[in-house]
Amino acid sequence: MVRRVLEEIGGELIALLQFLGEAIILLSETVRYIVSGAISPRQTIQQMSDIGFSSLPIVTITVGFSGMVLALYTAFEFLKLGAGSYVGGLVGLSVAREIGPVVTAVVVAARAGSAMAAELGTMKVTEQIDALRALATSPIEYLVVPRFIACVTMLPLLVVLASTTGTLAGGLVAVYAGVPWAQYMLSIREMVDLGDFACGIVKAIPFAVIIATIGCQQGLNTREGAAGVGRATTSSVVLCIITIYAADFLLSAVLPR
Repeated sequence: MVRRVLEEIGGELIALLQFLGEAIILLSETVRYIVSGAISPRQTIQQMSDIGFSSLPIVTITVGFSGMVLALYTAFEFLKLGAGSYVGGLVGLSVAREIGPVVTAVVVAARAGSAMAAELGTMKVTEQIDALRALATSPIEYLVVPRFIACVTMLPLLVVLASTTGTLAGGLVAVYAGVPWAQYMLSIREMVDLGDFACGIVKAIPFAVIIATIGCQQGLNTREGAAGVGRATTSSVVLCIITIYAADFLLSAVLPR
């Protein structure tokens, strides 16, 4: 019994180390191709559209409703305490530093990260990636680099738009709860500055690296046909979300408050 448990723990540990090694190697190779200028503008623009513009509606809706829920609870409770003047600042600060970047990254991981794993996984099991290698074309240069650049470029922009939407949507709910709009906006100006929005943008960059790296890594290492594609897609989302939350904790501890 003990031996079986130890074997399972050892197997999971080996799988984790293998995943980390493959992800680090893929990231280093991707950066090397980018630095060398091996970038396809057409592929990159297409991926920017798929990852950025196509994700905009669901990102803004998700963060918008998150800001509304936060404002709803905050406004009602703070008004009971006579602290309605702090509602806007609290909502704006929370959305700019945490809700905006984290929720945006999770949504993009669920939508775009899973798509990366599914697309590359399908290409892997149908031997299209082997065909690229046979044509002396690097799969990393042709498939990973455009997705990586697009993700790192578009996620910060999505965070800015989503955070703005979440803050304004929260303001509408705060007004409904009894906080004057002018007071809500004044509280934001007093408690939130550009540095807080900058923290959200800074967080978006490593989040984007995580999404692109894990999504592509899971896709490129897909095995066992259609079932393997399904497992790779699921694993990419789970690993992305866990890593995003872990990275968010570390970044929150390091970034100025």
